[in-house]
Amino acid sequence: MIRISFYGLNLLIILMTLSFSKEINYYDNDGESFADVKINDFVFNCRIAGLENSGDAIILLHGFPETSRMWHDLIKVLDENNYRVIAPDQRGYSQKARPNNIEDYRIDKLSDDIINIANQFDINKFHLVGHDWGSGVGWYLSSKHPNRLITFTALSVPHLDAFLEMMKINKEQQKKSQYISWFKKPILPEMYFKIFGYKNLDRIWNKSSDKEKQKYLEIFKQKGALKATLNWYRANISNSSESIGDIYVSTLIIYGKEDMAIAEKSVDESEKFLKGDYRIEKIDSGHWLIQESFDMVSNSILNHIN
Repeated sequence: MIRISFYGLNLLIILMTLSFSKEINYYDNDGESFADVKINDFVFNCRIAGLENSGDAIILLHGFPETSRMWHDLIKVLDENNYRVIAPDQRGYSQKARPNNIEDYRIDKLSDDIINIANQFDINKFHLVGHDWGSGVGWYLSSKHPNRLITFTALSVPHLDAFLEMMKINKEQQKKSQYISWFKKPILPEMYFKIFGYKNLDRIWNKSSDKEKQKYLEIFKQKGALKATLNWYRANISNSSESIGDIYVSTLIIYGKEDMAIAEKSVDESEKFLKGDYRIEKIDSGHWLIQESFDMVSNSILNHIN
């Protein structure tokens, strides 16, 4: 006789309902749960957990050069705390959501992807946690879709207007941002990261486990992946970048004081744009906060969303 618990049956009903009413394909792979979400002509690969839980939904957004795999340990923590968790491989990272043109990676389109993913899961309001470019998308969402967010947590990257302003006038931020003009060049960055068996990507991942590096490489070795992910820089960072203005969503910024890409002044200047409840935490860490300071960062995220 097959026995199914109440919660197991409840999850089964939820997944079956979503599968039939929405274009979502659920599966497990290598001990993780996934959902492939179809939106128009794209399919986004999402790590998921706790969809049967009764708590709020949380969407986790990775940056460059990482994937949703960076959230592996945090996903477990959030699931154990009764949250429903979705962590997509964003546009350019998901193999079937990888358009060719630079303009396809403008931040408004990246933002729309997240709203559309939430809609496919029938999620109206959610907590948002981002790192690096994921924080950039999060800031844009906080500005343009504040009614959809319960809270926002930005790891490493400050308010976009503050960051772009400091790139123009702050020498420390200018020095730390020199890599951006290099990333925006055609072809050369792709060649640099591919040479010697992706050795230069491996150097960036010096805080990641071997397993995490392996999972990242599975994505970045795919055809067109490096070009697509670098197109985020080519499409968005310029003197004509759109201002996003004041933020009223409850916001937490976590900044590593040893960050190699973000100057502390950029974080401090974010305060003038934060009009709702907010907190800025500066910790003894580098840019890769999840890998370097997991316990501290995960506890801060939990305290904020709780």
